[in-house]
Amino acid sequence: MPSSETGSGDTARPDVQPPDTSLPFEGRDRNDVDPDRAMQQLLAAGGRPPHRDRPFDIAGRELSPTRIIELLTPFMTERRMRRIREVVGERTRTVLPVVEGLVNTGNVSAVMRSAEALGYQDVHVVKGSNEKRYKHSKRTTQGAQHWLDVWRWPDADAFVRAMHDSGYRVVVTALREDAKSIREVDFTRPTALVVGNELEGASDAMLELADEAAIIPLNGFTESFNVSVAASIGLYHAREDRIRRQGHHADLSQEEQEALVARFCLRSVTNAESIIERVLSDLQSS
Repeated sequence: MPSSETGSGDTARPDVQPPDTSLPFEGRDRNDVDPDRAMQQLLAAGGRPPHRDRPFDIAGRELSPTRIIELLTPFMTERRMRRIREVVGERTRTVLPVVEGLVNTGNVSAVMRSAEALGYQDVHVVKGSNEKRYKHSKRTTQGAQHWLDVWRWPDADAFVRAMHDSGYRVVVTALREDAKSIREVDFTRPTALVVGNELEGASDAMLELADEAAIIPLNGFTESFNVSVAASIGLYHAREDRIRRQGHHADLSQEEQEALVARFCLRSVTNAESIIERVLSDLQSS
């Protein structure tokens, strides 16, 4: 989606450029990158939804999502707008991808890329007690982080409490004594699906606090998947489980979709806020 798109009959506009989906560390030799800084830049790249009780605040003005879309539509191709609405129409926040204590930027990038491609809007990142010094990998998100909302938590306790307060159960992928096959998990229920550290798995605190534990069945001699692979399999399974049980994966309300379309428009148009301010000023003076 972040790539440049022009449909037949569309005229290129000077104000419209695809968003910069690169990160400062992408394409560089891993030895030239500070892993700690690279991880912080990756996690900070995600978006944040506006407060649900107030409209967007753009250039000192409170604007509704519909108004933002109206103002930016002339600066986008029809194909781009159509694609934004198609993607938003496939989003869900009922299932939340969660990573805990991950230390490798490549694995975090891979989880983000899978989550975005499979229609999940939020990714939660929990700082783990077993977190070591970050490691850098040249694998990238392909720009996925710019279309996700990335939430960060200081520890398992704060994360689980927040999930319970919001009506989510927490399911951790781990070999806990009561672990069941992921096939037995009903993902039509609000669920936070947690994968743990690349080397040590989920933290003891997460294992203790999680409501359920699930495993991905293995048939070979290998005892576990790479964490990014496990997350991708789990998220794909959750998507298919939701479709099988209720006939659809996406479930954002029309109001939620309109707000997300507005946010994606803001990310798709270069200098969007300046353009909105200029257009509103022109309308006011005319």
